This record gives sequence, C-alpha cells and structure tokens, in this order.
Amino acid sequence: MLMNRLLPGPCTEVDTLEAYAVPTTGSPHVRVNMVASLDGAAAIEGRVGTLSGKADAALLHELRSLCDVLVVGAGTIRAEGYGPLRVSDEQQQRRVTTGQSPVPRLAVLTRSLDLDLAARVFTEASARPLVVTTDRAPAERREEASAVADVVVAGESDVDLAATVAELAGRGMPRILSEGGPHVLGSLYAADLVDELCLAVSPVVTGGEAVRITSGPLLVPPRAMHLGHVLEKDEFLFLRYTR
Repeated sequence: MLMNRLLPGPCTEVDTLEAYAVPTTGSPHVRVNMVASLDGAAAIEGRVGTLSGKADAALLHELRSLCDVLVVGAGTIRAEGYGPLRVSDEQQQRRVTTGQSPVPRLAVLTRSLDLDLAARVFTEASARPLVVTTDRAPAERREEASAVADVVVAGESDVDLAATVAELAGRGMPRILSEGGPHVLGSLYAADLVDELCLAVSPVVTGGEAVRITSGPLLVPPRAMHLGHVLEKDEFLFLRYTR
C-alpha cells in the first residue's frame, strides 16, 4: 500500500511494506498495532471497528502479513469477533520466500480459558492457533482447548508475558505482533517488552469516558519512545514509535 510520508521528510507514495519492515536479527521483536480517536479513545462502546477506516484496515492486514505470530487478548477476540487469520496468495509467496510460514499463527492470551472453542477463529484457522494460559486454568478446559489449539502454560494466576515472548521466539516465531487490547498493551509495557508501537490516529472525536490504548498499572518512570515516521492516508495519521 502507498501512503504520504510527513516525517522524516515529506514524500509521496511511500511503500508501507518497506516503511514497516521488521528487523530479522532472530531476537524477539514485539510490535503493537493500535488505533485511537483524536481525543484518545481506543474503542467506542467496546468496539474498535467504528474508529477504523479503509487505510487503517488495509495496514492492519499488511502488518499481520509481516509477523510470525499475532498475539491478542481473549477479551479482544470476543469483543471484535475475530475470524481466522488470512493473507493473500501474493503475501503467502513473499512470506515463504523470506523463510516464514505461509500464514501467521494466532496466540490468544487467557487466564481462565473463557473462549468459544467452536468459533471460526479456531475451527477454520489455516495455521493451528496457540492458547496461552495459566496454571490455574481448569485441566478439563485445557484438554478441550488442545483439540483446536496448542496450549501453552505461562504463569500461575496471570499470563507471564515475558515467558510468552520467549516461548514464541523459541518456537521459531520471533516477529511478534499484538493488537491488544488495552490491558494486554498495558501489561506488555509494564513488563518492558514493547519494541515498537504503531498507532493509527482516527480523524474523529468521540467524547465520553472510553478506555485509552493502555489500561493497567502506572508506569514509573513513563516509557520513552522514538518517533520513527508519520504517514498519512484518508485523513488518518499513522505513527510508528520504536524504543
């Protein structure tokens, strides 16, 4: 996809595949992709879809095509009605050429395994999903989940995100993308795991008391990030921040 670049240095027709290229060092790289309104809302009535647009949706799918694994919280899976991950034939060919699997895998974070295991996101997946849970998740529920996903236990009562990142990288999936939600992003920042934040600014004002893109403990000191670029398309701004 082509966008206008505002920073660093104005430029038209920037290829987003090049602008969002992922480091290939072999070490884990955690990228997060989120959207927010002009006044900071990360959702409207619990859904992100109303904030999105064609350019934002296109970039979301492009970023998915670049990752090895997409990490999403169970609440976001339920709220947004996730379906199976799909990439185009062209994207699959590019992935295989660069040594990746044809389709990225999905990893769902859930403390209690409160998931609809009959949902399409599991039953119609091209690549077998992973479910990352805790020691406290019922053994019977873990057995049920193992029929449609690889079950990974990481943490006693809360999912240990550092252990999760290490496990995914150890399974050959170092290029990690997360779409949140806010509790997951807050926890990733609290564990100092975020290498890159891609933030789409939607050209709308929502008012109200909607949640921000992070929800969780206060970060002391606040995490500083470096602005890598600002792109624009269809009046959306696309900000890319790195460590």
